[in-house]
Amino acid sequence: MMKMRGTFSGIAASLLILLSAVVCAANPLTDPPESREIKITATRDNLSPRTIRVFKGEHIKLVVTSQDIDHAFAISEFNIAKEIKATQSQVIELMPIREGRFQLSCSGLGEDSLSEMVGELVVEESIEAALPKIRVTFEPAARGVVVVEANGERVRIDTSNNTVERLSRSEEPGQTPPQAPSQPAAPGQRESSRVYEPYDYHIVNIPTPKAVRRHSLNMHFTHRFQETITPFDDEDASQHIARISKDLLGLDSSSVSSFGVTYGITDRLYANVYRSPLCQPGLCKTIELGFGFHLLDEAGRSPIALSAYSSVEGDYNFTERFTYNFQAMIGRSVTKYVNVFFSPAAHINSNGSNRFKEFLSSQPLAAGLRLGRHSGSFGFGVNGRIRPTTSLLFEYTPRVGFKMGQISADFDPTTGQITGFRNRSEAAIGFGIEKRIGRHVFSLTFSNTQATTTARYNSSNLALPPSKFAIGFNLFRRLH
Repeated sequence: MMKMRGTFSGIAASLLILLSAVVCAANPLTDPPESREIKITATRDNLSPRTIRVFKGEHIKLVVTSQDIDHAFAISEFNIAKEIKATQSQVIELMPIREGRFQLSCSGLGEDSLSEMVGELVVEESIEAALPKIRVTFEPAARGVVVVEANGERVRIDTSNNTVERLSRSEEPGQTPPQAPSQPAAPGQRESSRVYEPYDYHIVNIPTPKAVRRHSLNMHFTHRFQETITPFDDEDASQHIARISKDLLGLDSSSVSSFGVTYGITDRLYANVYRSPLCQPGLCKTIELGFGFHLLDEAGRSPIALSAYSSVEGDYNFTERFTYNFQAMIGRSVTKYVNVFFSPAAHINSNGSNRFKEFLSSQPLAAGLRLGRHSGSFGFGVNGRIRPTTSLLFEYTPRVGFKMGQISADFDPTTGQITGFRNRSEAAIGFGIEKRIGRHVFSLTFSNTQATTTARYNSSNLALPPSKFAIGFNLFRRLH
């Protein structure tokens, strides 16, 4: 027993001596503090410092002080937006979990507002990577012998004869050294309800490449009324005013309320479920199931943000008439305040079995109406920020191939007989205003379609031209 205690005492003493030598030989390092404070000063025409360097996974506190007027301070990639009152300070806590260079901005508010000042947050390799890596391996064939590796040096310690031997890098110990434990993920910060993001997951209907947060559950609600608030072709001004006054800008008309949930499986992969109760010839009670993958952020070397999405839509609560969607979402900031988007998509079997003509099966002349089977759409959108949390929205989605809309009959004016059928179709167009407050986004929208699923939002189901609009709204909420 005494011999065994002596052996372990020798090993412990040798390890202590070796580790002390390694630390002394290396540059002096101290354990990183729990949080590091960085002071930032904002004036009318200056932001100091302009460049802030931090480590990935490091808990930092930005103390932002305004020396004159009210300022708006933001780091959009980390969902930070704060109003700094004149001559006051705000403490902003941040723990970046990815490396790169990220823009920070500061601008004056109110009548004293000036042009936006831009700085940079540089997130470097985690601080743990700078610490020395130490591995200890026990020789299975030799009692009381250990191999210690640190800072690229390997040493064999034999406690039975109290010797220390330096090993060459090519020599292997008798046992494979155990793998170093992986660094624990940085704990997630509680999201403030006052932060904002540059844009939402949708413009009006067109999706954006905004990444879905890991393990976040997000709710998306859309509401579209039917009656247009713009005048009909045969309606004079007095009739138009009387109609929209009676129906309260169309809010008393029939509407379509659709609901969806998105879940972030990882920081890049997400799942989506969405249901639209819209029911008319060719589509009814559609459920959409899909997966998306976030490929690129507009940061560092990437000039664009990019996501890909694929989904399946099924009518009558996902029991029949399936459509398959494949879509890309591309985003790019044009200025500090404007983001543009392009979202091309292919919709396979969007008119399978000519289902948009099923109600005309008893009409022989309907056979001459060719609608096509598949669709392609090209969504273009713009989000223009007019306030730190307010944006103006616009989108337009032309299509090729099958075009949804309405089918109407042509009549001979002399006999009153049907002479054929035609498809009245218009590409979807929309605009609106968006307000973002932390996990909440509300958009008041105006568009010429009630359809909101991926295969249908590119056409006006009401067959309204671009000059005719109905009111609606979008509501987004991140539940956790």
